[in-house]
Amino acid sequence: MAQKRGKKYQDAAKQVEAGKVYALNDAVDLVKKIDFAKFDATVEVAFKLNVDTKQADQQLRGALVLPNGTGKETTVIVFAKGDQAKAAQAAGADVVGEQDLVERIQDGWLDFDVAIATPDMMAQVGRLGRVLGPKGLMPNPKTGTVTMNVTKAVSDAKNGQVTYRTDRDGNVAVPAGKISFDADKLVGNLKAIAETVVRARPASVRGTYVQHVSIASTFGPSVDVDLSSFLAE
Repeated sequence: MAQKRGKKYQDAAKQVEAGKVYALNDAVDLVKKIDFAKFDATVEVAFKLNVDTKQADQQLRGALVLPNGTGKETTVIVFAKGDQAKAAQAAGADVVGEQDLVERIQDGWLDFDVAIATPDMMAQVGRLGRVLGPKGLMPNPKTGTVTMNVTKAVSDAKNGQVTYRTDRDGNVAVPAGKISFDADKLVGNLKAIAETVVRARPASVRGTYVQHVSIASTFGPSVDVDLSSFLAE
């Protein structure tokens, strides 16, 4: 059964030309124009990739720091001890701990956006997999959140780092900033994301890698975008 859309969505969707693939600058302007949320909505870019996620080498996962930030305050926790704990605190981590932090999360506390851990803490942190995994909060070396360089990891997380990964259908969706951003800042972030996704193309993929790209605000309709306009200077 098709999802019934509200009048505001339908009015916004009428302003998107059916079947048209927009240049990136035009798409950003349109998404900003048709957004109708009563809050500062997030702009997200979605890629449909020609990958077989049943193959381990075709599963994308990683992170990048957006050049113009995410537009949101990020609460960062770090599992570390000794000098690494001191470094995390100095870098601006909101909460730093060891077993005490593990137990706090086991007791139900999840009021944070990014979790970072040093490798020596992963034996303890691993017990939180069932809690953190489904929420995308489990520290992982591929996203730079299992590391001995906690200073850089905390700085990246605080300064606009976003993560990306393929879902089971080969889609990748990444937040690119807030609807209140100037258009050029959104364009800069979107280009950085597209360049990262294109660069991450698995060697075993044959044929057209990026099959479709669109952008949308939180509740707004999606706007199809020409991939080449993401990659143009």
